[in-house]
Amino acid sequence: MTTQADGLMPISWFWNERFWLPHNVTWADLADPAPGVEYPKAGHLLAALPLAVGIFAVRILFERFIASACARRLHIQAGVGRRAQPNAVLEKVFTSITTNPDTRHLDGLSKQLDWDVRKVQRWFRHRRNQDKPGTHTKFCESMWRFTFYLGIFIYGLQFLWQSPWLWDTRHCWYGYPYQVMTSGLYHYYVIELAFYWSLMFSQFIDIKRKDFLVMFIHHLATVGLVSFSYANNMARVGSLVLCVHDTSDFLLEAAKMANYAKYQRLCDFLFIVFSVVFFITRLVIYPLWVLNSTMFESWAIVGPFPSWWLFNILLLVLQVLHIFWSYLIFRIALKALLRGKVRPIYLSNHNRILVFCFGVLGVSGTTQMHFCQVVFVSLNYSMN
Repeated sequence: MTTQADGLMPISWFWNERFWLPHNVTWADLADPAPGVEYPKAGHLLAALPLAVGIFAVRILFERFIASACARRLHIQAGVGRRAQPNAVLEKVFTSITTNPDTRHLDGLSKQLDWDVRKVQRWFRHRRNQDKPGTHTKFCESMWRFTFYLGIFIYGLQFLWQSPWLWDTRHCWYGYPYQVMTSGLYHYYVIELAFYWSLMFSQFIDIKRKDFLVMFIHHLATVGLVSFSYANNMARVGSLVLCVHDTSDFLLEAAKMANYAKYQRLCDFLFIVFSVVFFITRLVIYPLWVLNSTMFESWAIVGPFPSWWLFNILLLVLQVLHIFWSYLIFRIALKALLRGKVRPIYLSNHNRILVFCFGVLGVSGTTQMHFCQVVFVSLNYSMN
C-alpha cells in the first residue's frame, strides 16, 4: 500500500502522520478510498507543471500582441530611455562595487576619468534607470495580471457559489479529513498553483527588480504551501481564503494600469474602491468568517492536532499583516485626499525586510498562508 510518505518523498519524517493529520488518522486511510471517491494526493499537483509552462507561453503572447496593442492605443509607447554612454571603468564600479556611489567614490572617479562630478553622477543615474522596466512594460505586465486575477476570481466565486461551505463554513470540517476532492476544487487549486509556478519562470527573463530574491522566495513558499495544504486536504477552507484575497487583487492591477495610462481620476477612483474592498475583506470578512472557522468551528468539530496549532498561528500572523497594510493603505488614501491624487507607494528597506520575515514565517504553513500573495503583490508592485 502506498502512502503519502512513500509515494512522494524518501524523507518519511516530513510527512509524519502525528503532525499533519488528526489523531487516529493515517496516510494509508486516505490512500484507498471507496470506488468513485477521490481524496487529495500531492502527486495530483504534478499537473500544475505543464500547465504553468502553458500559462507562461500565454502570458508572453498576451503581453506581446494584446496588452502591447492596448498600451499603444492609450499612447503608452515602448520607448527606450536615455542610456548611459559605454564606459568600462564606471561599468565595473556599477556591477561590482556600488550602483549609487558616495562622495568619496564620486571624487575618485572624477579624478580618474577627468570628468566633472555631476557628469559621473548623471552617468550612474542613467545606468540605474537603464535597468528599470519602462511604463509600457509595466502596463503590459499589469494587464496580464489583471486579466488572470479577474478570471480566477470569477471562476472561484462561481465554483464556491455552488459549494455548501460558502454558506456554512462548518462544512469545511464535517468529515475532515475524509472529504472528497471535486473536479471544480481541484481545478481551482491547480490553476492557482500553475500561475505561481509561471511567475517563478518569468522572474528569470523579466527585467530584474530590487525585490527579485524576496519575490522568488515568496513564490517558492506559495508553491509549497498550496501543495502541502492540498495533500493535507484543507482545500475547502483554503478555497475560501483564496476567494477572500482574490477579491481585491484585480482592482489593484486596474488602478496601476490607469496610473500608467495617466487617467488620474480613474486611478484615484479605482484605488479608493480597492482600499474599501481591501479593508472589508481583510479586517472584517477574514477574521469573522475564516479565522472563526479555522480556530473555533474546527476545534469543536475536529479538535486540535499539531499542525492545526501551526496553521492557526500563521493565520493570525497573516491577520497582523492585514492590519499593517491596511494602515499603510489608509495613509496613502489620506495623502491622496490632501494632495489631490494617488501617489506611488515607495517602500523603505525596513518594510521589505519586515515582509521578507513574514514570508519566511509562512513557509511552513498551509493553504491559508498561500494567500499572503495579495499582500506581497501589493507590497512589491504597488503602483510602481
